[in-house]
Amino acid sequence: MVFRRGQKVEVFQRSADESWEDYMDEYVGLHGIITDPDSTINDPDALVEVSLVGKGTHRFPQDCLRLLEDSSAHK
Repeated sequence: MVFRRGQKVEVFQRSADESWEDYMDEYVGLHGIITDPDSTINDPDALVEVSLVGKGTHRFPQDCLRLLEDSSAHK
């Protein structure tokens, strides 16, 4: 999936990626906005920067993120 800046996402599951750390478990279920999708390198393994509501900005593996319904208007 290609993420774009400004899309609303949910951290919907724990990632299987080696970059996932135990402290990130607390972010599962939270919503945020893509701030840096790393689209310039277009690498599906690249981490995506997400600003989480009330939790700051973090970089996540793509397999733990999913677009929220109201983001489909950006397509």
